Amino acid sequence: MKLEEAIQKLRKQEKKKFTQTVDLGLTLKNLDVKKPENRFSKETVLPHGRGRDVHVGLISNSIPDAINKDGLDELQKDMKKMRAVINKYDYFLCEPALMATVGKVLGKFLGPKGKMPKPLPPNVPAEAIMTSLKKSVSVRVRDAPAITVPVGTEAMTDAQLKENAEAVINDVKGLLPKGANQIKTLYIKTTMGKPVKIDA
Repeated sequence: MKLEEAIQKLRKQEKKKFTQTVDLGLTLKNLDVKKPENRFSKETVLPHGRGRDVHVGLISNSIPDAINKDGLDELQKDMKKMRAVINKYDYFLCEPALMATVGKVLGKFLGPKGKMPKPLPPNVPAEAIMTSLKKSVSVRVRDAPAITVPVGTEAMTDAQLKENAEAVINDVKGLLPKGANQIKTLYIKTTMGKPVKIDA
């Protein structure tokens, strides 16, 4: 089944009382994830965004309203507050001078969630990077040869979902040593719906 047909089939499933997220799933083959070189992480920019708000946390001593060194010290003393901050943000950006402190204070919590901060390059406006990240999803392979990422919501058009899904699929192909030949299965699903298979 082609991608556009799978999206149409998804639309025919039982509706829920809330707007569901639409996820793209891929399982990979002939990829030994025990080897570090076969694990990867990349931010894919979705042409039409996620269809929902994405929150980016700023860690900086120089940007107003950002989490600064004192803020990090406070988080270290208050586990409840730390968990709230970690759950609030989808991404973190950090000025290089604070990266070591962030690693020490938040590293063991952010690492497993794939939320380790990205360094803020000098002379690049934080707003520009934040705008890009708000339209991005993390495409990651870690302990299993499988990827699941949101590519939009039910409120988006079929064409928007298709283009977003294609952006992820193309990036994954580019990251795999043998490209499309290493994609075993492809499917698309809503939060509460059943997966619909797509021709790999």
